[in-house]
Amino acid sequence: MERRAAERHDVTWSVDCETPDTFLYASISNISELGIFVLTTQPLAVGTRLTLRFAPPDHDPFVLRGVVQWVNPLRDGDDNPNPGMGIRFVELTDDERERLVEVVKTIAYLRDSQVPRSN
Repeated sequence: MERRAAERHDVTWSVDCETPDTFLYASISNISELGIFVLTTQPLAVGTRLTLRFAPPDHDPFVLRGVVQWVNPLRDGDDNPNPGMGIRFVELTDDERERLVEVVKTIAYLRDSQVPRSN
């Protein structure tokens, strides 16, 4: 059963994740209007609040706040191909939310326009 309230879109973008104690360079593997999945072998603990810095192609950079909602930890034996953490955006201003929605809509539009149409 799908629990997500917003459609996610695959991306490969660099992201800086910062807390008062930690600075983590990682990558975003998908994004929605509500949050991102950060691909990392060093996920932060659930509940950790952090600042996210990322720059989608052809868009101004974002500096947003988020909270770690869930973690997919790295496991021994390489049986987990997607270790990382799901982060929910928090405390977005109206402008930040509007810009974020526009970026996600652009990604969705570009992906849909690349799908071959059958007649």
